[in-house]
Amino acid sequence: MEDKTKIMLIYTGGTIGMVKDYSTGALKAFNFKKLEKHIPELSQLDCSIDSVSFDTPIDSSNMNITHWVSIATIIEEHYANYDGFVVLHGSDTMSYTSSALSYMLEHLAKPVIFTGSQLPIGDLRTDAKENLITSIQIAALQNGSGPVIKEVCLYFEYKLYRANRTTKFNAEHFEAFGSLNYPELAESGVHLKVHYDHLWVGNRNKKFIVHKKMDDNVAILKLFPGLNRSVLQSILKIPGLKALVLETYGAGNAPTDEWLLQDLKDAIDGGLHIVNVTQCSGGSVIMGQYETSEHLQKLQLINGKDITTEAAITKLMYLLGSNVSAKLFKTIFETSLRGEMQ
Repeated sequence: MEDKTKIMLIYTGGTIGMVKDYSTGALKAFNFKKLEKHIPELSQLDCSIDSVSFDTPIDSSNMNITHWVSIATIIEEHYANYDGFVVLHGSDTMSYTSSALSYMLEHLAKPVIFTGSQLPIGDLRTDAKENLITSIQIAALQNGSGPVIKEVCLYFEYKLYRANRTTKFNAEHFEAFGSLNYPELAESGVHLKVHYDHLWVGNRNKKFIVHKKMDDNVAILKLFPGLNRSVLQSILKIPGLKALVLETYGAGNAPTDEWLLQDLKDAIDGGLHIVNVTQCSGGSVIMGQYETSEHLQKLQLINGKDITTEAAITKLMYLLGSNVSAKLFKTIFETSLRGEMQ
């Protein structure tokens, strides 16, 4: 008899890990040691499930690089003994964390599925059960050569996405996440349908590597009509700032004010890496398409193409933490490392 697929559940915090005390109405932490008692449907899955929780579960609004390293370390320590991992995480910053992990886990050959919920696991109308059960089922998918999924993904409301392609766009609906620039990897309906041609195919012969050095000397600036020079300079002159995500209009456009161009040029000449990312939820930066982006192209801004802001800021942290040389930085950023851009 073949051994069951082994899945590790990692609970970091968030709504999905809460249950309601119906006598008081208060929410309290769910005991994952009694998982099958609360969700008997899990016994129908042909896999064994172990769980580990953060010592102090946190709201995802408090997530930071230290917590990302903790998740990566748990996966690293248990990587050889499990076939897949499901990370339970608050939805607010899930796209940031899962994007970061996609860079931190290089040559990943097993699934790491992030999921969460909009309602607690014990709520009458909860989305937590379906998200959790299907995430485990996806993590346990195997074919003749091993796991079907070999990347960091995010599963929410019947759809599996490449994690570094996602953005949370709704705070109230069950369908909270979207991936407007890349199609879903799988859909859950009456049957679980995997879109194999959308899956990431990495180098299977390379050894799994975990990167734990992330540099947080980064910032995001969203352009808006009326942005003045003092605000721009206050960002560009932050002590120790190494990289900036500049959220521009449309296909990568920005005002043509002489002071704006001069300040950006001075910052780039001073060694600051500036990435041009569109404010739009979907679509791509195409520098040079319009006169209002041609000047940015001449300044040698890094072309963020169709990358999300979440994937861009975490990619900067990863590349800076990896000590990528200034000479190669633009080229490497503009290269898709984990399927985060086209």
